[in-house]
Amino acid sequence: MTRPTPLSGFPEWLPGQRIIEQTVLDRIRGTFELHGFASIETRAVEPMDQLLRKGETSKEVYVLRRLQAEGADSSDSGLGLHFDLTVPFARYVLENSGKLAFPFRRYQIQKCWRGERPQEGRYREFYQADIDIIDRETLPNHYEAELPVVVADALASLPVRFTMHVNNRKLSEGFYRGLGLSDPMAALRVIDKLDKIGPDKVAVMLAEQAGASEAQAAACLKLAGISSADSSFVDAVRALGVTDPLLDEGLEELAAVLDTAAEHAPGLLVADMRIARGLDYYTGTVYETFIEGREKFGSVCSGGRYDTLAQAGNDTFPGVGLSIGVSRILGVLFGSDALTVSRPTPTCVLVALPAEEDRPACNRIAAALRGRGIAVEVAPAAAKFGKQIKFAEKRGIPFVWFPGDEQTVKDIRSGEQSVADPATWTPPAADLRPTVA
Repeated sequence: MTRPTPLSGFPEWLPGQRIIEQTVLDRIRGTFELHGFASIETRAVEPMDQLLRKGETSKEVYVLRRLQAEGADSSDSGLGLHFDLTVPFARYVLENSGKLAFPFRRYQIQKCWRGERPQEGRYREFYQADIDIIDRETLPNHYEAELPVVVADALASLPVRFTMHVNNRKLSEGFYRGLGLSDPMAALRVIDKLDKIGPDKVAVMLAEQAGASEAQAAACLKLAGISSADSSFVDAVRALGVTDPLLDEGLEELAAVLDTAAEHAPGLLVADMRIARGLDYYTGTVYETFIEGREKFGSVCSGGRYDTLAQAGNDTFPGVGLSIGVSRILGVLFGSDALTVSRPTPTCVLVALPAEEDRPACNRIAAALRGRGIAVEVAPAAAKFGKQIKFAEKRGIPFVWFPGDEQTVKDIRSGEQSVADPATWTPPAADLRPTVA
């Protein structure tokens, strides 16, 4: 086999990085369960008409087909890999609504696929960790303040600070209506591009796609420039002189979200009127989260309130959800060496092998330690103990166990060595499983 060409956008972490990824996923999973969220997993593919029914995502969807498919009527035709977990979750709720207890609190940690331009922290294949609360017919607004607090807890162990920028789609849409724009949704999608293309190009696009006059485009940009860490944004929006009942509703809901979250996670939320979220299914609070000092990498946790995404006939299931871009966060942190791990291998102990005929006895020691939950390897070959210690150092294994009439274990990091019994010896807690430093 010739040396393969790297394929960008599909990260394959080194063993130490993979341990960090698994540890982060475990901590996120544990936090979600502490807050009462139940785990589900949905299939990797969805019908294309479902994937594309809400928002401009057609250019990003990977289409699924068999290489040897015969004819256009193949059973695989019309399927695509899911690009997020919200659309599959909405379908899952509709299919299982008779078996679920509402309000349904779910978490979902799976890979997604999105055909976008790869760059640092942005991939074509990536892990997402989602939480959603969905109800039948109505969903109280207090859940829109609860989810940011859960996410803050889930990410608390990482060595960076996060700021979640929030807005309300009712606020923005009501403002655009009050201005007299004929297509508020088009204006939302254009404003969502503000950070990427800048205000001048946004003003042009507002005219072309939302029918905005120069004055209306200027007002939209003034709204987008308002932000605050408390409910003072309400007065700033009012000062622009635009009125609409939907605007009033959005202002009230967003102020309540900020006030509630401030009590539990001070400094986490910032009201930011430029946050729009391009997907059409959002109807209330919308969220985008940034790593402080690394804002250029974009949002690492996004989501919002949706009232009609899960809807069939007269049955409606409104919900609110947040999605943590686990791979994006890790890619950014790996790129700046911001994360380390206590050891780059799960193995905690290497049992030294004095001679090949001692392997059965060494295997019994290893089995005794494994039976108590301690990860162990037996040395691959008999050699001088110094060589076996060097093997452990190279692998990142912190302890070496020496068999014999009096068994001892050595912490090769500190040099400390002591008599030990495999039935009772326990390593320091930090060495029982990898931890993020």
